[in-house]
Amino acid sequence: MKRSTVGKLAFGIIVFIIYAFGLEFFDAVWSFPGQRAIPLMVVALVGSGIYVSIRLGFPQIRYFMHGVKVTRGHFDNPEDAGDLSHFKALTTALSATVGIGNIAGVAMAIYYGGPGALFWMWITAFFGTTLKFAESTLAINYRDITPDGKTAGGPMYTIEKGLGANWRWLAVAFAVFAIICSFATGNAIQSFTVSDQIYSEFASIFSADHWLMLKHVVWEGFEVSILQVINGAVMAGIVGMVIIGGISRIGNVTSILAPIMALVYVVASLLILLANFGELGTSFSLIFSMAFNPPAEIAGAGVGLFLVIMNTMLWGVKRGLYSNEAGQGSAAIAHSTAKTKYAVREGAVAMLGPFIDTIIICTLTGLAILSTGAWHHTEFYVNRIDPNFIGELYNSSLLTSFAFKEGLSWLFDSGDMIITISVILFATSTAISWSFYGDRSTYYLFGEKAILGYKYIFVAFIFIGGIAELEAIWAFGDAALGFMTFPNLIAIILLTPKLKEMTASYFAIDHQPYKK
Repeated sequence: MKRSTVGKLAFGIIVFIIYAFGLEFFDAVWSFPGQRAIPLMVVALVGSGIYVSIRLGFPQIRYFMHGVKVTRGHFDNPEDAGDLSHFKALTTALSATVGIGNIAGVAMAIYYGGPGALFWMWITAFFGTTLKFAESTLAINYRDITPDGKTAGGPMYTIEKGLGANWRWLAVAFAVFAIICSFATGNAIQSFTVSDQIYSEFASIFSADHWLMLKHVVWEGFEVSILQVINGAVMAGIVGMVIIGGISRIGNVTSILAPIMALVYVVASLLILLANFGELGTSFSLIFSMAFNPPAEIAGAGVGLFLVIMNTMLWGVKRGLYSNEAGQGSAAIAHSTAKTKYAVREGAVAMLGPFIDTIIICTLTGLAILSTGAWHHTEFYVNRIDPNFIGELYNSSLLTSFAFKEGLSWLFDSGDMIITISVILFATSTAISWSFYGDRSTYYLFGEKAILGYKYIFVAFIFIGGIAELEAIWAFGDAALGFMTFPNLIAIILLTPKLKEMTASYFAIDHQPYKK
């Protein structure tokens, strides 16, 4: 059976299941199957990361500095097959990962899971670094070069070519969920957060009954304002103009946008931590203590305490995965475009992604929220620590905005504008990069002729996200993200012996810097 036929069948089955059972069916991978059971997604991600780390001898430690050298261009040979340099491949992947997950995702993890969720984000990143190394190395090794000289790679090619034709159904499953995930995680969540952030900023200027701000009932339970419609349309137009140009234009844009946006955000975060330096010790103490020992007088003992710990772990792993995409397989599609003849070389570059994204940027966000006391304005704090707290609750990017406004108040009064600007830049770059992931998955399933249609649908979902509701968009994205991850993890585990062999062969060579 042809890929396109299997792909259409898979889409049909998914649509039927959503219609018959709702998104709850897909969200089951993130749910507790029993009072004392750890969610399946947590077991799969952390377990796979630990297994592959041990089998490969902890490459995230041994080969980290080699990845830095490769990224800096020491070994770049412009004659090697591929589309992008190592640096551009990394920035394209980072543009998809460094985004809303670093601003809104961390805030949501703390809002529902408390400060301890940040610890589990670190754990996800540490072991996820090995998964990034593994999936990106395999993506280069099993990629195709199309007739026009472009690359076509990612877990779908790894599964089919690495595991054999009998596994094609799993490769198709990955590609299908990658396309779905690109519509939700890759763009709708991005445009929703931008629209929500801009609406919040305008709300502080205009009254709620202003013609721009006034929300009109479209149907029961769904309201939208003119400002939200404008936000969605503008962002859809901007992203559309970039993605029509293909991977070369995407790489050129992200190689400039990613470093600039990261620098602005990191500098602002460091200024907050500098102003609240005395609170950093307390913040780290909260992270470690609440990862394993949430407030007993609120959580209770036994099953109650266990479930609170599992909830914290769940939110940390879930938002950690969303932030750095380790094990998900999406970034491997970007890294498969690298100009190189050594698959392991690009795998070493890919390891820098989770470090930059989660260990650095997500940590800065979390510490800003904790050190400023903004985390008191969360559901976790009210439900677990102080039920008498009367302050307003903030979730998603609004919590991070509040933290930045408080944390930068010693410097200027509009610290929250840093978040608004960052949200716009981060979300735009993420959507641009994710369009390529869906683009390559569409090419794998349906060929070149279907790509333009995919791009139009992708742009349409950006507009939809700009006027949608928070819970629905995140639930849809998490569900697709979870199911997209399983085929990739299966391939990594089964191909670990191959990875071990490739890694040993590569590092047995004395690699010298490229000279023209």
